[in-house]
Amino acid sequence: MECMRSPLPDYLTEVLRGCADSSGTLADYIPELARADPDRFALTLVTAEGAMYSVGDDDTEFTIQSISKPFVYGLALQQRGFDAVLDVIDVEPSGEAFNEVSLERNTGRPLNPMINAGALAAHALVLDDRPVEDSVEDIRSLLSSLAGRDLAIDEKVAASELENSYRNVAIANLLRGYEVFEDDPDEIVEGYIRQCSVTVTTKDLAMMAATLAAGGVQPVTCEEIFSRDVVRQVLSVMATCGMYDAAGDWLSTVGIPAKSGVSGGIIGILPGQLGIAAYSPRLDEHGTSVQGVAAFGRLSRDMNLHLMDAPMVAHSVLRGRHVIGEGDESLTLLELQGDLQFTSAEGLVTAVVDDPVETKRLVFDLSLVRTVLPVGRRMLLEMIGRLHRDGVEVVVIDPEGHLPDPDTGYGFRPQVHASWEDLEAQG
Repeated sequence: MECMRSPLPDYLTEVLRGCADSSGTLADYIPELARADPDRFALTLVTAEGAMYSVGDDDTEFTIQSISKPFVYGLALQQRGFDAVLDVIDVEPSGEAFNEVSLERNTGRPLNPMINAGALAAHALVLDDRPVEDSVEDIRSLLSSLAGRDLAIDEKVAASELENSYRNVAIANLLRGYEVFEDDPDEIVEGYIRQCSVTVTTKDLAMMAATLAAGGVQPVTCEEIFSRDVVRQVLSVMATCGMYDAAGDWLSTVGIPAKSGVSGGIIGILPGQLGIAAYSPRLDEHGTSVQGVAAFGRLSRDMNLHLMDAPMVAHSVLRGRHVIGEGDESLTLLELQGDLQFTSAEGLVTAVVDDPVETKRLVFDLSLVRTVLPVGRRMLLEMIGRLHRDGVEVVVIDPEGHLPDPDTGYGFRPQVHASWEDLEAQG
């Protein structure tokens, strides 16, 4: 008997195919970024428990760029405290592009930490009157801890950006003129550009995002990197400011706190559930990956990931697992409970994949299930179809009618009964 595989990689591959788009342009104002392969496309999900699903060019390395901003902002909050950081960087959406001079008129305080002005100020807070090598190493070490592996700096990209950093130098000098920081503006720009030149894959970024989804605890190493208060602050600012002048449209349509970078990466975080990362280097007019935006929109719609959807308590959906009877007459009973949404359905899939069904018959009992979201229905039916294909006879007890017309897409519909009594009556 074959063991069932998770349907999630197949679904993510379908998303990549459905979101293929040759529009957009490379970030040609940075020569090294203009050399990227425009056809690369990758998508990775990591749950708050550390389960990873990844497809496409997910081993391709690219520089993190502005996706470093929320993590460095978190580091500044962790090191300096909320009051000290808020005195230097506000949290208001700018409504402008990432490289605009978006400052408070009287104080020169950057409007938020996601724009370049705010990111330069955040780097200055981490620098804290030390050699620039120290702040860069602090940040590289932080990003490595979040990813769960040692990350490096792409020196070619850093040199290319430094040679074309006139606008960032101007912003840094203006911030120095307002006394937002007292450090050398050229050192701040150098440190910031090196921060943006750390190389990552979508696997790294999704793991970083999952750390925020898990309240600051790295899902695999279990290291507590950020406090929950810091995570809440970072995610709040990402939700309102992370996508720059497209932040309002993004929040209303996609509804996932996110951050993009001009190398083509995007991360998104759904608190308590998962981190998402996409990579495709062709950019739209906002400097954001065209295919990445399409993939996030598809995931949000298909998987009910919009932050403003009615929240549901994420209890384990698998209440109990029992083997009843002996020999050829035995069956496996899986008792489900609560709400069947993406993360609870993923947990159910993982439980069946990790501990394969060894009987020829399987019963899913939905008597204690309260709600089945569309993504939960799709995942459950896909799992039933794959189990049937692998030789397992599947029956569903569904007194509340959560699975009307249970077409698995495999040319198979499971038997559905309203109760155990109906099942027993039909043998």
